[in-house]
Amino acid sequence: MRRYGPSFCLPSGAVRRRWPYLRACISFAVGAIVFCATFVAAAQQAGQAAAPTAGPEFAGSEMCATCHEEVAKGFAENPHVKMAQMHGANGVTCENCHGPGKEHAESADPSKIFNPSKATAKEVDAKCLSCHRVDHANFQHSGHGDANVSCIGCHSIHDGEDRQQQLKVAQPALCYQCHTDVKPQFSMPFHHRVDEGAVSCSDCHDPHGTFGRKGLRASAQQDAVCTKCHSETAGPFVYEHAVVKTEGCTACHFPHGSPNPRLLNRANVNTLCLECHSPSMNFTAGEPMGPTHNQATQYQSCTMCHSDIHGSNVSPVYFNTH
Repeated sequence: MRRYGPSFCLPSGAVRRRWPYLRACISFAVGAIVFCATFVAAAQQAGQAAAPTAGPEFAGSEMCATCHEEVAKGFAENPHVKMAQMHGANGVTCENCHGPGKEHAESADPSKIFNPSKATAKEVDAKCLSCHRVDHANFQHSGHGDANVSCIGCHSIHDGEDRQQQLKVAQPALCYQCHTDVKPQFSMPFHHRVDEGAVSCSDCHDPHGTFGRKGLRASAQQDAVCTKCHSETAGPFVYEHAVVKTEGCTACHFPHGSPNPRLLNRANVNTLCLECHSPSMNFTAGEPMGPTHNQATQYQSCTMCHSDIHGSNVSPVYFNTH
């Protein structure tokens, strides 16, 4: 090694031996710089992509109220007002349902805003179900959905007589507007007290659809809607009345009203029982057996003895054992 002044000079062989290491360090440094630059550029692009794109703008509920004062008045008590909280309480409640309204507000063109009263039933339902789909997942399969009765056919979004459910008219008057055949049944001598306000239509029927017939709030055997009130008939029983399990309560009872006590389908209890319990060649299994005693009108009804008619835990023929 030669020394020239205060510094040293490496022999040419030593420089050649160290050059691969020096080249590796330089390559690593350049690669790190390129990687960092690429990462920063990608982050900037991602931030730009996440930014909202230009499109229709919101006007705000305050702007809507300047023209639609009659609708905005009292809207603070409307259940839909909570939608403003979903957007940081920035006053876009109206536009959650009607869509961005800035263009409509500036031009006063009604075609620039979604108007449910001029939309089809399917369009209205799609708009409402965008929020209420979880609660009313079966609406499209309900009788109302099949008949194109839209949400606003029953509900008044801005106001209504029934503020809790935003119904145009309170039950049962609302239901009677279409179900005119049912209304007279609640005026019969024996009926469920719907008109008196003790029971409502929606206690038994789900207007937004179920998997049962007629929108009943019931189990597969369609008795749960009855037994939630008439719990003494629910069972389970050791000896079950077969008709209850196969045909349900409506095999013997009218659900809305009847001229007969206990909403029975027949005025005479014996006649009702004998519709099934009559000797017939069709009953190959031996059941149900017909009565073995006189059924003349002077005798009491079948339920005089067979009182546990819905089922029994002690008697296969449902005798009164109490």
